[in-house]
Amino acid sequence: MTDTLRSGPPAPAAAAPRPRGGLRAVGLVLGGALSVQFGSAVAALLFPRSGVAGAVTLRLTIGAVLLLAVCRPRLRGHRPGDWAAAAAFGVALAGMNSLFYQAIERIPLGPAVTLEVLGPLTLSVLAARRLASWCWAGLAAAGVALLGQGGFDRLNPVGAGLALAAGAMWAAYIVLSARVGQRFPGADGLALALAVAALLTLPAGLLGSGTALLDPTVLALGATVAVLSSVLPYTLELLALRRLPTHTFAVLMSLGPAIAALAGWLVLDQALTVPEVLAIGLVIAASVGAVRVSAAAAAPPAQP
Repeated sequence: MTDTLRSGPPAPAAAAPRPRGGLRAVGLVLGGALSVQFGSAVAALLFPRSGVAGAVTLRLTIGAVLLLAVCRPRLRGHRPGDWAAAAAFGVALAGMNSLFYQAIERIPLGPAVTLEVLGPLTLSVLAARRLASWCWAGLAAAGVALLGQGGFDRLNPVGAGLALAAGAMWAAYIVLSARVGQRFPGADGLALALAVAALLTLPAGLLGSGTALLDPTVLALGATVAVLSSVLPYTLELLALRRLPTHTFAVLMSLGPAIAALAGWLVLDQALTVPEVLAIGLVIAASVGAVRVSAAAAAPPAQP
């Protein structure tokens, strides 16, 4: 996710860490993060050809088709509550993608991901319920204040608001991902939710882009975005979660804003000011700290 499917279903909380292959697992996580953010940069290149709504539709639809083909989820035997959870998960996916892509059309990729990551950070702070978590939240707030030091008008206030809204949807995605993961085997729930998200965004994409979505170049770029932002990172992160403790995984995912800034600079030629670089660093540090506090809060007490 920091884009859709930038992280797959969370590993079970009781799962024991896999000590071997740690370095390889770190490489898998970083590879998935690079894939997501460079996929977002490619999506920004797609906007002039397909429009934002068309880009969202292409990504979700192609991603859903690929994941459904791989998972082939079973449709029978599920309770109404299971379907409700999958549908809500799909709504979160559709909202997160649509809002984030609308944001990066207006503001650079690095600041957009920095603002978006405040959603999961807030969720982590509230879940830990510790004073240290609120201190890390204060550091993140300082980063956001610094990000706007040059004036949020430079970032476009609408784009900044959309990035924050995408962060709220990302927090909902995390909560719903855990619920769906408990109700469906493997990645079946994710595949079904992605299909729901594709159906929800399809009308806007068709109305906004029409036959442009059938252009071979647009389809090729859309497929690239779907693979880079959904299929590849999900696969890499799923493999990594089998080898890494979940809190270590979350710390590595906190590097998203820095990777996004790198992708924006290399692919989109989006230069950042010194205050923006410092702001991104503060939010990353706050995310790492909040994750570590949450991990400590969730750890069982030591035996005497």
